[in-house]
Amino acid sequence: MVRRFLVLLWIWVFIGLLPDRLHAQQQDRIQALQQKLEKLAVTVPGLNDGVQLAVTGVSLPDFLNALSKSNGLSLSVDPKLTFKVYNNFNNVTAINILIFLAKQYNLDITPIGSILYITQYQDPAANVPPPVHQVNARYNQLENTLSLELNNDTLSSVAKRITQLSNKNVVVPIALQNRLVTSFISNAPFETALEKLAYANDLKLTRTSDNFYLFQGLEDGEQLYVNSDKNTAVRKAFKPAGSNAGSQTGLYVTTVAGQKLISADATNASILDLVKSASFETNKSYFLYSEIRGNITLHVAGVTYEHFLSALFQGTDYTFTQENGIYMIGDRKLEGLRTNKVIQLQNRAIDTVLAMIPNEWKRGVEIKEFREQNTLLLSGSKPQIAEIESLVKQIDLLVPMVLIEVTLLDIRKNRTVSTGITAGISDSIKTGGKVLPGIDYTFGSRSINDFLNKVGKITSVNLGHVTPNFYATISALEASNNVEVRSVPKLSTLNGHPATLSIGTTRYYEIKTQNVIPSLSSPTSIFTSQFNKVDANLAITIRPMVSGDDQVTLNIKVDISDFIGIPPDNAPPPTSNSKFESILRAHNEDMIVLGGIERTENSENASGVPLLSRIPVLKWLFSSRTKTRGKVVTVVFIKPTIIR
Repeated sequence: MVRRFLVLLWIWVFIGLLPDRLHAQQQDRIQALQQKLEKLAVTVPGLNDGVQLAVTGVSLPDFLNALSKSNGLSLSVDPKLTFKVYNNFNNVTAINILIFLAKQYNLDITPIGSILYITQYQDPAANVPPPVHQVNARYNQLENTLSLELNNDTLSSVAKRITQLSNKNVVVPIALQNRLVTSFISNAPFETALEKLAYANDLKLTRTSDNFYLFQGLEDGEQLYVNSDKNTAVRKAFKPAGSNAGSQTGLYVTTVAGQKLISADATNASILDLVKSASFETNKSYFLYSEIRGNITLHVAGVTYEHFLSALFQGTDYTFTQENGIYMIGDRKLEGLRTNKVIQLQNRAIDTVLAMIPNEWKRGVEIKEFREQNTLLLSGSKPQIAEIESLVKQIDLLVPMVLIEVTLLDIRKNRTVSTGITAGISDSIKTGGKVLPGIDYTFGSRSINDFLNKVGKITSVNLGHVTPNFYATISALEASNNVEVRSVPKLSTLNGHPATLSIGTTRYYEIKTQNVIPSLSSPTSIFTSQFNKVDANLAITIRPMVSGDDQVTLNIKVDISDFIGIPPDNAPPPTSNSKFESILRAHNEDMIVLGGIERTENSENASGVPLLSRIPVLKWLFSSRTKTRGKVVTVVFIKPTIIR
């Protein structure tokens, strides 16, 4: 900026002093001319003679002819001097008149002997050629930087100077040889400096494959701009002819790293017009199989030709395919635009993968299954198949298997007390039985009569005797039963699929049915028996879900049913049921304990003489009773192991 100011100041001073300098030069020339004529007056006395002339509108040759005749001078006048003079001289020497004319009309007088040759004065400095203008450019070879200080310099001289300094070829077309450029750039990289020089002067720079730098003018519709990467670039505006009312379209093509990228901003623009303009600007060959209809609104920046077509045809009935460098465009269903793709699954089954494909994606695409090869065959439009293939590859991952070790531990504790007296009449009953452990003793008639006789002697009361076939049995028994049942099954299942374990028993009970067939003589009865079953099971259902950090989420369902007590004859056995559900998370190979599931069972059975079996104290003589008390504790251990 300081340098530019100094240049302007120097120009202003030069222009201001120029009139004074020219006046001084004129004075010096007139004085030299006067001295020359005064020396000549020694040999030509007529120069110092006085003369009186009064002329109005006389040509210079006629005026000098009159002067030469009056003073005896030899004057020769250049024929080009034809202007008229208007002067009135009284008693003035011929030298003064000639000096006046030379000064007044910028004439030059050249003595040739005694002849004076009068011509138009020519400034010798006017014929000197102007100094050659040197383009202000500097190049640093070590750093490959270029500095420019240009002010209305011709592009050809700038290119020549840069080529001389850098030994890099810069070419300017003939049409731009005299193009004036202005730019101020300091120590910029060589190619960047040329690009900014072109940008500042509405030019574009192209580097050819043989490392020549070529300046070019902007074509119709082209304009310079700063792209999204903050670099200068050239784009071309596109406005299709016959556009719909309200439609606006701008399509630009830029070249980045040798690849042409498309930027477009369109509102209600014809899809066909966009295809044509993009193909033309990127120099792509295309063939239309069907008519392309419809309008679209879009805004894309810096995309390739294929991505641009994909964006245009997304959600429409049209697609494209490329073969031998030619893009074939048309309806998706047409021959030549359909494509086939075989997808072989590596980790998943085709049943689960096929169910995951959205129904919208399947429209227009035929999917065949090859279960023997675990393969899918897709037939349809290329974009849809590419979309489905991408999804299948994302979900075709190895499904982990989970090994589940289930340890079941059942602890049963039962206590049964049986008491009572049983009496009856029967043949061949002998006295005998058990006393320890527990009492289960049978008395015959002889033993009973002996006992009655002894009681009569003690109490003096005759109790009588029993019949010879009478017997009585006394029971007093308490039994304890402690049982521990342990089972260790192992289950394996795929991630997300349930594994089920069921352990139990089955009991049957009889149902009798009587059907009476009426008859006039005698009705007939038909008896039928049907056995139904009742199950008591321990069922566990586990569904594992493996997360990314090798943690396993277990969805556990436990259903426990068991028989309790002694069922009545021909009646369903009583059962108890317990259910619970739980969701928990564990690390790989962690042991999980599902705490004790405790069940208590109480039952009491009695049989005896009606009424007497319910009277306190007497009921122990006239009834037989069995009382059972039981407790069952179930503990479940679960250990998941991930197998990949």
